[in-house]
Amino acid sequence: MIAALTPLFQGSLAPMADWLTLADDPRPSLTMAKYLNSEQLTDQLQRFTPQYVNADQRAVVSLWGKYHFIRLVAPTVAASLLHNWRLPVSFDEVQVIVGEDGLPTAFKLPHQGEPWSSVPSNGFTRLETLFDGHLDVLIRDLAARYKVSPKVFWSSVGHYYEWIVEEVAQLTADAEAVTQARQLISDKNRPDGSRNPLYGCVRYRQQEGEQALHRERKHCCIRYLLPDKALCSNCPHIDKPPAGYDPAGRSD
Repeated sequence: MIAALTPLFQGSLAPMADWLTLADDPRPSLTMAKYLNSEQLTDQLQRFTPQYVNADQRAVVSLWGKYHFIRLVAPTVAASLLHNWRLPVSFDEVQVIVGEDGLPTAFKLPHQGEPWSSVPSNGFTRLETLFDGHLDVLIRDLAARYKVSPKVFWSSVGHYYEWIVEEVAQLTADAEAVTQARQLISDKNRPDGSRNPLYGCVRYRQQEGEQALHRERKHCCIRYLLPDKALCSNCPHIDKPPAGYDPAGRSD
């Protein structure tokens, strides 16, 4: 828990207070490099899902990655939009407290961060440390090691990112900050002209017979490759399952 940010994490955001901590936290932690060490990561995945040791590890690492993404992305984005706060979450600064279940329990930061001295010019600058300095490095590593398309991981990041931005939008009067944050979803390219991996990460569409719009991920998280896992309710394949997919005996 970071004392300076505690007032932000109330109501629906309350669980996030425990996902970030500081260097004086006595719990053992790993640098990101050690956290992603081949033997260490294999051990974490096996503790996370011991029942899937012999299953498709692409799906296992995709599921595991979701916990890393939401527990880092949600509080970092909330702090930025609600408190104009810049957190030190780059790959080389963060350490990870790993639970017995192989999942990241909390991220240990070297210091509590600081407010922006001036308003960032755009959302990409506002969240550069999180996305360029941490997630891009992590996703490149996992994608290369497990032969998974980076789109799978970025789609999961986007799923949680869009959720926390819209959740926070209901809590803050800082319309400019929210507009900047939405740029990361609405802009096809980054300011330097390169492709934005979060572009269109979540879509809303009308489903036959339903009044409410259906929220849908841009890319599948591939968890259905595990023998007993069903397609997610917001999977882009929900209306047209992949060839060979049998829903019998599967669950969420």
